[in-house]
Amino acid sequence: MRWSETYIPTLRETPAEAELASHRFLLRGGYIRKLAAGIYSYLPLMQRVLLKVTQIVREEMDRAGAREVLMPVLQPAELWQVTDRWQTVGRELMRMRDRHDRDLVLGGTHEEVVTAMVAGELKSYRQMPLNLYQIQVKFRDEIRPRFGLMRGREFYMKDAYTFDVDEASQAVSYQKMVDAYFATFHRMGLDVTMVDSDTGAMGGKRAHEFMMRVATEGGEATILSCDRCDYAANVEKAENAGGAHAPGNGSAPLTKVDTPRQCTVEDVTAFLGVGAERLIKTLLYVADDAPVAVLLRGDRTLNALKLQHALGATVLDMATPDVIQKVTGAPVGFAGPVGLKGVRIVADWEVPGVVDGVTGANEKDVHYKGVQYGRDFQAAELVDLRDAESGEPCPRCDRGRLETYSGIEVGNTFMLGTKYSTALGANFTDEKGQEKPCVMGSYGIGITRTAQAAVESGHDDKGIVWPYSIAPYQVMVLPLNVRKAEIRTAAEQVYAELQAGGFEVLLDDRDERGGVKFNDADLIGIPLQVIVGDRGLKEGKIEIKVRATGDRHLAALEEVTATCSRLAALLTGGKGEGAEA
Repeated sequence: MRWSETYIPTLRETPAEAELASHRFLLRGGYIRKLAAGIYSYLPLMQRVLLKVTQIVREEMDRAGAREVLMPVLQPAELWQVTDRWQTVGRELMRMRDRHDRDLVLGGTHEEVVTAMVAGELKSYRQMPLNLYQIQVKFRDEIRPRFGLMRGREFYMKDAYTFDVDEASQAVSYQKMVDAYFATFHRMGLDVTMVDSDTGAMGGKRAHEFMMRVATEGGEATILSCDRCDYAANVEKAENAGGAHAPGNGSAPLTKVDTPRQCTVEDVTAFLGVGAERLIKTLLYVADDAPVAVLLRGDRTLNALKLQHALGATVLDMATPDVIQKVTGAPVGFAGPVGLKGVRIVADWEVPGVVDGVTGANEKDVHYKGVQYGRDFQAAELVDLRDAESGEPCPRCDRGRLETYSGIEVGNTFMLGTKYSTALGANFTDEKGQEKPCVMGSYGIGITRTAQAAVESGHDDKGIVWPYSIAPYQVMVLPLNVRKAEIRTAAEQVYAELQAGGFEVLLDDRDERGGVKFNDADLIGIPLQVIVGDRGLKEGKIEIKVRATGDRHLAALEEVTATCSRLAALLTGGKGEGAEA
């Protein structure tokens, strides 16, 4: 392809909307353009990347035994109401009404649709296991679209669904998909880790995410992993070791102290001269319309998902100041568990172990000192409610410590069980003639998200460094002065020979200065750059630059294709030459 015959509108300046390096370079490199918040157009270079990502995903899904289908994006609300996700997914559903005033959904996922599709058709155990997948546009009404393609309202995704006769069979199907995911991301040049994750609104018994480690600024999630065993989980799911602490044996009497205008952890602990680990903060939430008091140490961060699971709540919101005043009799900042009546109290495991603690006294400008669990207050439940932190013991082994890193989710897998099949009547008859619901799994790979994640993990200060397998082109030919006939002729010869050798080639045939071409070449990130210039031709040589390393190689004109084949093999681990590399 010639630059003059395609559309690559590179930018010198970074648009103000860009937050991540990957977002900046995709915009500057002429890959994407923003239409509205969370909605992007994919320009020719990006479309080529997405097609390559899609092809790798498709090949690995087919190899794993999945069969491709295509289901409607537009879905009737009734399906989501039957499975209760109309409420639990809530505002993330992109909802609409047709001219007959019927509620519809623009699908963000297709568990309901695929289950309804096979219900009544999948009748016998002999028809399973069954694995169906699609690659399709999805919609989610994100409250805060950000990071370009990472968190958009419209995006492309591969979603797959397995149907099995029992959990043992489903475990086999699940592992096949896990293996396929690792193979998929390996072919894209991405190093991923499988971590435990929350099932969320999807439901089911267990879930995992495939996370790619990135620099701190580019991560959307915090991952905790053990430095001695294979335990890894995102921060929402990461467990704390040790269980509930035994009550401390503090001897200080319970005492009220005036704390005028001291209503934050930092203010109160500084005012009283105690560490934050001595303060028991009381947070008021509303769970399914019922207020609940949540206790944890002042130096800890509440994990809202853990709390929601502990409460068994469908909807969980922080209490408003009015609700806090009504429940505690005090304004925000002075709530405490001592003497608190008529509200459910849930405490983190560590709370009983706080000795001579500090809490709010449910009075304005007043706190308690000398607070002791068991003597002065008690919780209805003691559960793990806080975020795990780096340096803490591993919850799986007795040797390791947790480490944290930033990650980007590029895939997920869910053991759904029978939630959807039971609700939508996807039943089969087993070998004994008994009717049972299918045991299901769900598996997603973000196509557009993965493409941007590859940029986030592969870039430098000049631009993108694409993995060879998903780069829009494999080789870029840069004639440094197209007005000179000998340079133009040599570039055309190299261009033709590389194409004949099976390479996907972009020829920068613009009448631009060499500096402009070099900058654009580094910006768009094609793996190999073939530079045709005066100096090299006088010596009978062509320069070939490897974008990822900056290494430069000289080759005779007739040896350029062979040299590119050798370099391509190095970039792909020796998997082949030209377009097959």
